[in-house]
Amino acid sequence: MDFKKLPNNISQMNLPVKPPIPIPPSTQGMTTRVVKGSLWTLSGQILPLAVSLLITPFVIRLLGEESYGVYILVGLIPSYFAFADFGMSLGSTKFGSEAYARGSREDEGKTVRTAAFIAFLTSFPIAVGIFIFSYPVIAWLNVPEQLRGEASVALKIAAITFVVNTLCNVFNTPQLSRLRMDLNTFVNTGFRLLGVVAIPIVLHFGGGIVGAVMVLMVASLLTLFGHIWVSGRLLSEMFRFSIDRSLVKPLLRFGGPLVISGIAAILLVNLEKIVLTRAASVTVLAYYSVAFTLANMATMFSSSMIQSLLPAFSQLLEPTKKEELNKLFARSLRINIIGLIPLMMFLFVIAKPFFTIWAGENFGRESSLPFYFLLIGLFFNVVAYVPHSVLMASGKTSVFAKIYWIELAPYVFLTGLLTYKFGAVGAALAWSLRLIADTVIIAWFSQKIVGVSLNIFHGKSYVLPLILMVMLPPVLIALFIDNYSVWLLPVVPLCTAFYFAAVWKNLLEQEERVWLSEKLATVFHSPT
Repeated sequence: MDFKKLPNNISQMNLPVKPPIPIPPSTQGMTTRVVKGSLWTLSGQILPLAVSLLITPFVIRLLGEESYGVYILVGLIPSYFAFADFGMSLGSTKFGSEAYARGSREDEGKTVRTAAFIAFLTSFPIAVGIFIFSYPVIAWLNVPEQLRGEASVALKIAAITFVVNTLCNVFNTPQLSRLRMDLNTFVNTGFRLLGVVAIPIVLHFGGGIVGAVMVLMVASLLTLFGHIWVSGRLLSEMFRFSIDRSLVKPLLRFGGPLVISGIAAILLVNLEKIVLTRAASVTVLAYYSVAFTLANMATMFSSSMIQSLLPAFSQLLEPTKKEELNKLFARSLRINIIGLIPLMMFLFVIAKPFFTIWAGENFGRESSLPFYFLLIGLFFNVVAYVPHSVLMASGKTSVFAKIYWIELAPYVFLTGLLTYKFGAVGAALAWSLRLIADTVIIAWFSQKIVGVSLNIFHGKSYVLPLILMVMLPPVLIALFIDNYSVWLLPVVPLCTAFYFAAVWKNLLEQEERVWLSEKLATVFHSPT
């Protein structure tokens, strides 16, 4: 990727100094923009993931299983304080998108500056706390004594990276408001790739855990500078030396419930990893983290849609656009479910061979079973992305605080019980059970509060289980014969083809079939 060409591309976009108020796009047009933006975001996830899949086996072998577990732990600890941005990454996107929809560049610039100021003030004290108490935290988390000094220094560096990443998620707002996911992807992916590739090189020359974490900090700093520069070219009004005091209260009102819900959410998302470290060891954490990483591949497209859906939903919340909102909601949810089913089948089939070849025989043996349980929960997690996004766009962030805090107590009990009894498998099972409950609750609230319809298959929901049966043969072969069975070579593509044919005929709307046909014709058309 040649980033020297990026400035020229941006300067050639012919951006007007003051664009007119955007004309509300049609549902089909908004869908195209969301899908296009999601594909850009997805590509920005797939490329680093592909490189990471190539690089990680070298990292594991250069560090060793135990040190690799510590490396994962050091990166995990700051993520427990993701709420420390006070919801400004989402708040900036929501309010910035609304200002952009009104055609008010000045208000958009004020939103970014004010949100960045709040995010820095709230995240910096947390980073200082992590920096000061790094060694006691590392010791409490059962890190082997010979690795505690190195892990403590690495955690101090990770605390700095934490603040930098927080600001990155605010300063990319002008890109997200315009659904310019291509620019956002260029900045994020380019420097992330640089970091991923540099880690094994640093480890080869003896950099250890500290060197690896230092590389990630440098990559984050470069990403921050990239976002400031690119967003500044899109929105020159962002470069002012003032904040809008009148925006502070609305942003805090939006972000406050996110902080309350975020504290619970972080525990809900990552609690089992900490419990696993205490109950077992950092080595078992390494096995579980590898399974968790592969399972999360199932969420890539859906998570990439969030950056596009949040500004899109924010622009369709007016009563006059109710029908457009419902269509976009149903279509997004339907795409997620339809695309996820064959992906889960494929991941289930390749899991054990992949872990064995990629990370080693121990990982193939210890990571596969937790992975199967994680896949169940991640299916529901992906389904929840769309109703979660529409609730977030509506500003009803207090709902998440109520949901997550109600879930927390039973989840803590369940995680402790299952993890101490069954280890990594118990942790995966507890995590998946919580996601199933979470999805049902969030979907219900999205219908009740925002008024979106959950009848996304237009009365044909009964067809989905029948179509799902088409994907079972590869799973059964992997379970009862072997993941290495030669029967999988013809069965997997054959079942996938039957599945998509059934989906095309029974679950897609006519306008969606037309739209997809036109897009495919455009992609595969060759001039004569």
